[in-house]
Amino acid sequence: MTKKETKNNTGELVEDFKKLSIQVSLNGLSFCVLNTVENSIVSAESVVFAKRLTPYEVLKRLKLLFSTHKIEQDQYSEVVVVHRNTLFSLVPKPLFNEEELANYLKFNTKILANDHLAYDELDSFDIINVYVPFVNINNYIYDLFGEFTFKHNGTVLVESLMNTHMASKEPTCYVLISEQQMDVTIISGKKLLLYNSFTFITKEDFLYYLLFTLEQLELDTESVFIKLFGQIEEGDDIYTLCYNYAKNVSIFFPSFSEHPHLNSKEETIDFTVINAF
Repeated sequence: MTKKETKNNTGELVEDFKKLSIQVSLNGLSFCVLNTVENSIVSAESVVFAKRLTPYEVLKRLKLLFSTHKIEQDQYSEVVVVHRNTLFSLVPKPLFNEEELANYLKFNTKILANDHLAYDELDSFDIINVYVPFVNINNYIYDLFGEFTFKHNGTVLVESLMNTHMASKEPTCYVLISEQQMDVTIISGKKLLLYNSFTFITKEDFLYYLLFTLEQLELDTESVFIKLFGQIEEGDDIYTLCYNYAKNVSIFFPSFSEHPHLNSKEETIDFTVINAF
């Protein structure tokens, strides 16, 4: 892909870096176009499906979304696709063998013989994330833009939180909430204790998975810090229910200070979409 050129407000010729980030799940889609020269978000949108779709149906919705925003008519210096699903497994890097991808997944997720398996390396933390990407989405993006990068949303989430987490004596439980999916990341000091993802329907389901996770790690609800973010606000049913069972519950407002293309940290862009670059 080529880099387009433009002029800044002083008339000087500069390279116009537009970057495209897309997050895909069976429950929804989101994308963000960034212009790092103008330090602005060119376009962004999130779509939540009324019901869980098939990968084939998701592709149709993605094509419609691209057509509406004329995404395919532009050029980008970087394209990243984030696959959001629960078909993954974290593996310590010293124990990782590229020939055993299916074995890492078969005990905690259902995989088919023709599933394409992939993995991300979290180099700074000696972790490998093995997962099942949406191959039809990858093929479509490649046909449109050529070479691109794809990752699992857990990779983006863990790296972003680990890099920005302020070490504290007590563990912190971050929960990203969106489209009936909760991604739980628990960090103590500078160590990742757990990352897992659950699908839920009711607020009671959410509470069950949260408390069960804390129990398995022998974390006390009186001392652990629980930070909720994403599609959640203080006073929501989920927030209120959690507050009844845990002492230190709060809404987490991620800082996007690491991303100079944002005009302010108040930009309401999906966390993993903006941190995918």
